[in-house]
Amino acid sequence: MSGASPQALALVTGASRGIGAATAKHLAAQGYHVLLTARTEGGLEEVEDEIHAAGGTATLAPFDLADFEAVDRLAQAVAGRWGRLDALILNAAMLGDLGPLPHSDPDEFETLFKLNVTANFRLLKAFDPLLRAAPKADVVAITSSVAKTPRAFWGPYAASKSALVTLVQSYGEEMDGLADVLTHVVDPGGTATAMRAKAFPGEDQTKLRSPEDVADEIAGKLRR
Repeated sequence: MSGASPQALALVTGASRGIGAATAKHLAAQGYHVLLTARTEGGLEEVEDEIHAAGGTATLAPFDLADFEAVDRLAQAVAGRWGRLDALILNAAMLGDLGPLPHSDPDEFETLFKLNVTANFRLLKAFDPLLRAAPKADVVAITSSVAKTPRAFWGPYAASKSALVTLVQSYGEEMDGLADVLTHVVDPGGTATAMRAKAFPGEDQTKLRSPEDVADEIAGKLRR
């Protein structure tokens, strides 16, 4: 009977484009089986095709992270098939409209926090047993410089990223001495993504970091 360890498993949210897609492809190239999640099924299929063409493996899980019952169902499916999770990459986020805080739409504010904060809480809660079941597991949260340095007109997004960092780091403190689960926060800085283009229209993205550069940084945090 082979003594080879099972293939490592990584879940990447927002994997249909940008940093999430680049990270999924990078991890697949490193030998992970990657679970691809996003709302855009077509984008996920393109990423999956690229992974398979390069000799990697992936599984699609297209759904809206704001559907918390779907998050729980995915965790149950992963538990039944793999029994553990080696890496959880919390990448999916929405920017929302930038502008003066008093002009922010209350419904959009709630939607933004639902995706950027509450969905990540639900992912941590649902996948906690699977992370602890892994020999060693890593959680990586993607943040922004505005989480630490407030900037005018960025209030809701900045607050959501600050909350995400605190949430993930608190979970990491809880795991200390309980399980071999480490948490990491990555601030990619200016990166050539669609979200960045929305925030800074007209910016020359050729002068920014590429999503692939950030994917390499994220992968470097993992201890597989």
